[in-house]
Amino acid sequence: MDIQSEKLELIKMLLETDDKTIIEAIKNIFKAQKKDVWKELSPEQQEEIDLEIQEANRGDQVDL
Repeated sequence: MDIQSEKLELIKMLLETDDKTIIEAIKNIFKAQKKDVWKELSPEQQEEIDLEIQEANRGDQVDL
C-alpha cells in the first residue's frame, strides 16, 4: 500500500473512533515529533520561523 493510501486509512480510522484515549495518543505522537524536529533546528532557524509565524498571524505576506 502506498503512503497516500496509508494516510487515508488512518484518517478513516480516526474519524470512526470515539475513543478519546486513541485521539490523545495520536496527538501526543505528533507533538513529540514536532518537538524533536524543532530541537534539530539552529537558534537562527527557530527565530526565522517564529518571525514568519508572527508575520502570518498579523496578516503580512509571507514569502516562502
